[in-house]
Amino acid sequence: MTHNLRYFAVTLMLLVALSFALERQAHAYVDPGSGLLIFQGISAVFSGALFYFRRRLKNLFVKAPKGIPQSSRPS
Repeated sequence: MTHNLRYFAVTLMLLVALSFALERQAHAYVDPGSGLLIFQGISAVFSGALFYFRRRLKNLFVKAPKGIPQSSRPS
């Protein structure tokens, strides 16, 4: 698993470096709303990840009762 993750990270870094090496000058206009669109996308990814992992995050902060096993505890 860690070998695959390491391979993916190295491949991603090489692709980013290659994209900077082959950069051309862009003759384009970026309007002020583009920054807000990027911020909205990042916040959507963050809130989606929180929603997806909410049960695991809750288990980090809530202590399980002593008498009930972790697997049969109601969620």
